Order: sequence, then structure tokens, then C-alpha cells
Amino acid sequence: MDYNLYVGFFAAFFTTFAFVPQTIKTLRTKNTDGISLLMYTMFIIGVISWVFYGYLKSDIAVLSANIITFVLAFPVLIMVISDKKRNK
Repeated sequence: MDYNLYVGFFAAFFTTFAFVPQTIKTLRTKNTDGISLLMYTMFIIGVISWVFYGYLKSDIAVLSANIITFVLAFPVLIMVISDKKRNK
């Protein structure tokens, strides 16, 4: 593994796992107050785009980090959408 890949995995680890505390808190409390639906929607679209890019470039760091990020962020997006529908 070359140095660039180590740097990629280092960056991917921190940006990906930064979502863990928010995801855990949201799932435990069921509270989505203050979470922007627009921001999370745009973010998920970006993450899906990064997954596609990582696949096209065969970049395992980009691909794996963004798949994990999607898995962490998508449940929060679903909760935000559900809360918005319920509170209409």
C-alpha cells in the first residue's frame, strides 16, 4: 500500500465516522429537531455520487468510506423525512 492510500484512509476514517455520534443520538432520542432536510438530502446525493466515483476510479478508500457514510447518514434522513411528514 502506498503513502497516498494511507492518507486517503486516514481522511476517510475521520470524515466517515464523524457521523456516528449524530446517528446514535438521533436513533436513540428519535429527535430530529434542528436537522435540515435539505442539507441531509443534498449530502446523501453527494455521498451516492462519491460511491459511484470511487467505483469508476477503483478507489477503495473513497468507495468504502462513502458506503459507510451512506449507511450512517441514510437512517437519519429517513427519520427527518418521517418527522416532517408527521408534523405537517
